[in-house]
Amino acid sequence: MSDATKTLGQITFGWWKKNLRPDDDTGPARALRARLRRADHVTDILAEARVIALHDLLDRRTDPQTLAALAQVLAHVERHEGRRIAEAFGGESETKALSPPRFQRLIRSKGRQELATGLRRALPLVGRACNVAALAEDILFWGEKPRIRWCFDYYGAAPPRPDASEEETE
Repeated sequence: MSDATKTLGQITFGWWKKNLRPDDDTGPARALRARLRRADHVTDILAEARVIALHDLLDRRTDPQTLAALAQVLAHVERHEGRRIAEAFGGESETKALSPPRFQRLIRSKGRQELATGLRRALPLVGRACNVAALAEDILFWGEKPRIRWCFDYYGAAPPRPDASEEETE
């Protein structure tokens, strides 16, 4: 797949794999994760050359606060797996990793910084594992559509078809 056909999530996953979780888990990768996890300010995160490299990979399509939130959350993800984050938090089981009230607070996050804080606190509850590309896209495009999908993912239900409302009105 050429870089032109990759989604922003796939591009971010490649960056995460190379810079934060390389196969040989080098000292520089561990140090970068630690600095990003400990950062208190957006400028602490943006002062990292590899975070600016992510911005360039994303064709500068994100604002600095979103970029910082994304990089800091990704520093907390230890493993990539197929499940999207809301599936990991909930799923079809009765006991959910993230309680319904806490999940509701998370999806009501107003900005990406608030979302990032909630995600950083909740990731340990799911073993710090999720689909990195999907998480990246959700952070980058946080709004009504990801929130709705998260609700269905959390409860282990298939989301409604995009044209379902049109069929009901006919």
